[in-house]
Amino acid sequence: MKFVIKKQHLLNNIQSVVNAISSRTVIPILTGMKIDVRNNHVILTGSNSDITIQAHIPQKIGDEEIITNMSEGTIILPVPHFPEIIKKLPEELVEITVDDELKATIRSGHAVFSLNGQSSEEYPQLPPFQSDDTFEISINNLKTLIKQTVFAVSTMETRPILTGVNVKLENKELEFTATDSHRLALSSLEIEEAEIDDMNIVIPGKSLQELSKILEDTDEKINVSLMKNQILFSTENLFFLSRLLNGNYPETSRLIPDHSETTLFVDRRELIHTIERAALLANREQNNVVRLDTKEDNIIEVSSQSPEVGYVTEELNVNSFDGDELKISFSSKYMLDTLKTIENEEVQINFTGAMRPFIIKIPNNESILQLILPVRTF
Repeated sequence: MKFVIKKQHLLNNIQSVVNAISSRTVIPILTGMKIDVRNNHVILTGSNSDITIQAHIPQKIGDEEIITNMSEGTIILPVPHFPEIIKKLPEELVEITVDDELKATIRSGHAVFSLNGQSSEEYPQLPPFQSDDTFEISINNLKTLIKQTVFAVSTMETRPILTGVNVKLENKELEFTATDSHRLALSSLEIEEAEIDDMNIVIPGKSLQELSKILEDTDEKINVSLMKNQILFSTENLFFLSRLLNGNYPETSRLIPDHSETTLFVDRRELIHTIERAALLANREQNNVVRLDTKEDNIIEVSSQSPEVGYVTEELNVNSFDGDELKISFSSKYMLDTLKTIENEEVQINFTGAMRPFIIKIPNNESILQLILPVRTF
């Protein structure tokens, strides 16, 4: 096996694939990166028990020649050694040669590295990347759906199903839902074309975080394919395969209040800054709880205290206030997590009482909804 490749193209794809490789895997060969040279492509593969990432580097991109002097072959090279070597190489071109003893020689300028490789025969076979149950979505829209929900998944393994995001497709509406039982995040959008009538699956939150991390910000489309116990996200040169979580996701719609007793419209950034300041003196042993009190003349007061440190109060003018007076306490972390995922100047907050879940949303927009449970402080 042999090829000469432009370093930056190789490095960019290595950095995508290495996210799927873990030293903690129970399958030793998966601690390495698989490299295949075939069909005028260099193919990099990384895998663990949850996700598989495969990057295809074409010989040419447009008129630019990326790879030359190719001869087919396959090898497993050790991680992190292989990525770190490529990162430090001195020249733009990299030559990689593998002999019959599975020894890889990496040359760039005057630098020459020799790495002991492994045979790829024992590397787990990947399923065919084909499915009839598919739909397309723009990468930016997918990343937005992930951003607006994945933060709310549970980090506790006591209820494994809550460590994932519930993904539904029905009547061409794609809906992502996440909850850790203390908060809920929901985001949806319309899909133009889909070759699948309905879908109801749970994708591990960690998988979606990794996917979002390696996808560039672009309006180009990504193909989503549902396979047996797995889901595949694919572009022309990138394949991301994730296992699905088994089990039934809880019915979350009953948690969402159908009416509001107090409604605030408030500038999102001003509210973020006010809560951040209040959180500085919130009791960290009590989930950084802050309190919100409504006042007259469209004013709210945000406060917190820590008995051993001190207290803080700050008044904030809201854009409008309607309904009953309110005193409510909540986790500043949960509120900030939510507000930072919303890309709108103004947010609407609907309260149904001091000890009932409240909703944060964009005014006149039903595609995103965030719900937080209050905290009892008295």
